[in-house]
Amino acid sequence: MYIPPHFAETRPQALHRIMREHPLGMLVTHGPDGLDANHIPFEYDADRGPHGTLLAHVARANDVWQRAPSGTAVMVVFRGAEAYISPNWYPSKHEAHRQVPTWNYEVVHAHGVLTVRDDERFVRGLVARLTRTHEAAEPRPWKMSDAEPEYIDGLLRNIVGLEIAVTSLVGKAKLSQNKETRDRQGASDALEARGLREMAALMRPEP
Repeated sequence: MYIPPHFAETRPQALHRIMREHPLGMLVTHGPDGLDANHIPFEYDADRGPHGTLLAHVARANDVWQRAPSGTAVMVVFRGAEAYISPNWYPSKHEAHRQVPTWNYEVVHAHGVLTVRDDERFVRGLVARLTRTHEAAEPRPWKMSDAEPEYIDGLLRNIVGLEIAVTSLVGKAKLSQNKETRDRQGASDALEARGLREMAALMRPEP
């Protein structure tokens, strides 16, 4: 990934935030048939290993866990906030007319080593934690015990767990850091007016 110095994001807390707030990662593998990508919700445990551990599950019918067996080097891409930026939003454009359109975004590439976890205890615990996390904002959060045990047992038999020991995290935050403060503020205001509040907040200059 091309990363100009002013767009490099190296702060662990910022990288972890992107991964947790945008947990649908793209698992990239390279096997005998070439490159492949699977889009999977991940749990990130920052306390397991030097760079943390990613946990996920796939359908047993998805042969990624056979094409990429334990010990395979993989990459997971997490895309954070993103938005098109019009040059018209920069006050300086209207003075010198030396601005062009761009696209701003946050992204994290998590490199690591995959371990296949084909055991019921692992996937049951993972599904329970993912459910608690993503149901937490619901008025009446759904839980696994809401369904018949036999039904849940059958579903769990049809999924396989994945564990990725992260070896490095590479981050990029392209947020117009190379622009004047007034231009960043102008773009932030325009995004806010269009309902793109996450990117607007990220681009807003520090007071």
